[in-house]
Amino acid sequence: MIPVQAVEDQTIAVLGLGRSGKATAAALQAGGARVVAWDDSVDTREAAAAEGLSIVDLTRDEGWEGVAALIVSPGIPHLYPRPHPVIQEAYARGIPVDNDIGLFFRSYATDDWQGFDRAPRVVAVTGSNGKSTTTALIHHILVSCGRPAQMGGNIGTGVLSLEPAIDGEVVVLELSSYQTDLARALTPDVAVFTNLSPDHLDRHAGHGGYFAAKRRLFAEGGPDRAVIGVDEVEGQYLANQLAMGPRDDRVIRVSAGQKLEGTAWSVFARKGFLSEYRKGRQAASIDLRAVRGLPGAHNHQNACAAYAACRALGLAPRDIEAAFHSFSGLPHRSQTVAEIGGVRFVNDSKATNVDAAAKALQAFDRIRWIAGGLGKEGGIAALAPHLGRVAKAYLIGHSARDFALEIGQTPYEIAETMDQAVARAAADAEAGDTVLLAPAAASFDQYPNFEKRGEHFVQLVEALDRNGQAS
Repeated sequence: MIPVQAVEDQTIAVLGLGRSGKATAAALQAGGARVVAWDDSVDTREAAAAEGLSIVDLTRDEGWEGVAALIVSPGIPHLYPRPHPVIQEAYARGIPVDNDIGLFFRSYATDDWQGFDRAPRVVAVTGSNGKSTTTALIHHILVSCGRPAQMGGNIGTGVLSLEPAIDGEVVVLELSSYQTDLARALTPDVAVFTNLSPDHLDRHAGHGGYFAAKRRLFAEGGPDRAVIGVDEVEGQYLANQLAMGPRDDRVIRVSAGQKLEGTAWSVFARKGFLSEYRKGRQAASIDLRAVRGLPGAHNHQNACAAYAACRALGLAPRDIEAAFHSFSGLPHRSQTVAEIGGVRFVNDSKATNVDAAAKALQAFDRIRWIAGGLGKEGGIAALAPHLGRVAKAYLIGHSARDFALEIGQTPYEIAETMDQAVARAAADAEAGDTVLLAPAAASFDQYPNFEKRGEHFVQLVEALDRNGQAS
């Protein structure tokens, strides 16, 4: 646990008592704060009270007596579509509102660091797609290279539940727009922006607000080095804003398809090869085609971003390349589950939007595509240019029939459930095919989250493997 600094003898209110909220309360108490807490759920409040937390009704005036700050869990709206009433009350009272990310950045560095030979570092990764894989890949590379490292934030351990820093350690954080949008302190040593595609638009009042939330990671304190994906105009703008000119190597530009020239430092992938250029000369090249844990152009972008971040930390290209080959990928993100009778089964349940699904569809050749669920605004018509490799679609869930109307001449069947989709795709598949779960939709019609959906797919494939039913 990382005790929160500069809160001793203060009364701090915590709103939201899920995993993040309870960890925040514990870290505040470890720092000497008096914590009062509130959650809209009666059951959650009662469970927290049973664990010893002081529950105070922040919807009443008397609940605010002596409160110096309000710390908010990331899932609670603080601005759009409208602030939670408790947050609105804090605004009216002039009480500072923050989240656990802000508390982490103001509390991670301690006086103990003066005795370290090498100061700890923080790498923070944000973006729309690929940030989890990029975060995990950076962490994997560091550990493979013998560097002490921890991983947390939106993946793995909550930031305040991480262990205090040790000499030379690197903390790698995945940060969502919900987390960056409110944090009052954002001061990573290396900040990574992967890409941007429409998501969480209600929460941020549109695409511009969504990008603004991501941009705060680079604007609220300023990292020593910024790794910026420049395949969208937002990334190009951000890199331009941060760099003093083309010779400024504090900005490393990254691309998953275009050769980057004319700047001090760039990393890009073309035709399956990663290239690093510094001061106009090629510094390294890596063949990504044989890296099994990173299939497809979207994962090559993740590899470029992770490579650039690790180079910014001083790691050697050869060591990074070796670590690439031992990376097995993350569950539910282009995860190869099995190969049965020459058929590859891939779980990309995390592909919950059109952009992520498009990237998955471009990563494999002959595809048996399992898609559907709770469709998002705009449907999947934008996937039309990427359906040429789909031999057949197996559509499930609430939006199955809507999806069927949007995939043109692509052969399909309405499978309704995952069980039926996997069984039918496995029966139809031939050697060389890939059965790909890339839903392009949320999971909430049939599953509590994308993880449970992916786990069900994996269970069904493992059952096939045991029975030897794919051919």
